[in-house]
Amino acid sequence: MKKTLFATASLFCLVQHALAEPLNPELMQQVKASVTKGTAYLQKNQKANGSWSEAGMPALTGLPLWALASSGLPACKENADKAVTFLIDNQKSDGGIYVDQPDKKGGGLGNYNTSICVTALHATGRRDLVPAILKARTYIASSQHFGDDDHSGGFGYDKNNKRSYTDLNNTTFSMDAMRRTQSLEDMRPAGEKRADVNWDAALKYVEKMQNKEGETKGGFAYNTDDPKSGVTTNANGTVMLRAYGSMTYAGVLSLLHANLDKNDPRVQSAFGYASKFWTVDEHPGQGQQGLYFYYNIMARALNAASVDKLPKSSGEIAWREEMIKKVLSLQKPDGSWANENNRWWENDPVLATSYALLALEFASGLTK
Repeated sequence: MKKTLFATASLFCLVQHALAEPLNPELMQQVKASVTKGTAYLQKNQKANGSWSEAGMPALTGLPLWALASSGLPACKENADKAVTFLIDNQKSDGGIYVDQPDKKGGGLGNYNTSICVTALHATGRRDLVPAILKARTYIASSQHFGDDDHSGGFGYDKNNKRSYTDLNNTTFSMDAMRRTQSLEDMRPAGEKRADVNWDAALKYVEKMQNKEGETKGGFAYNTDDPKSGVTTNANGTVMLRAYGSMTYAGVLSLLHANLDKNDPRVQSAFGYASKFWTVDEHPGQGQQGLYFYYNIMARALNAASVDKLPKSSGEIAWREEMIKKVLSLQKPDGSWANENNRWWENDPVLATSYALLALEFASGLTK
């Protein structure tokens, strides 16, 4: 059965999307078994109100929902429907899906939460969610920052935050959500203003995060204010942002969403960084910090680029097989994953499990 855009949740089935070089059958069976165990863990740990982890952060429900919807497993339908209800109940009149937290830096992280949640809602394929998705698109589009500063064209955590702030992570989530849901604009009621990103401005912002020279040439950094992996100085004394793994793949995904071809020199330069610093044993530039997000964004970016092998000076890197085998090896007996390093909340097994499942689903071709 072909998975259509508006297939109802009851029509979910375990569909493997075609890869240029499909996984060997034995490894694919291991992926399916792992996904079944992982989704069962999420189902068991869902709260009565449909949320997971912290209810004040809807993205922590959006990510498990996305993983369940992408699994294609019929057994996940009831849990997915409960999660959808929770997210819709948290949608504001401005279209954002977030919980107000006025005393917290960044407020309710409106753009971050909305971008992840709308992607998850879209992944369910439910036609009845189109109006909510269109409202969310309007909110995300209005969150793009413009101004005479280094943040112009990018996206931050919350558009209501009264300061200039953007980063590549939020920008990637926003661009991804808007591209994935773009076709739904044709269903917007007549006379209602269409929502979209200024893609040229977004591309210019993303380009600022890419290193053009030095040890980490081709890689991407988090942002100009807080590069997360520090800075480096080249031979001429120029201070440059130090790139790292997950942001490089975020950069690749953003470049593709800005309609660059995978053969574009900027994309190829990023692949060069990825090959030079290739590993699945740690997160390049971050060690064990953010390891599962690294797997997640790697799979999403390289899958979007239709890349099965990364070039290497001697041979090629079969990234799908290497990453899948590593993620499978880290799964716990109860079906979950968790990172002992709690940077970016990854010792939360719901979050790490959602990241790991999505990584497996994208890398194996179960979803796209």
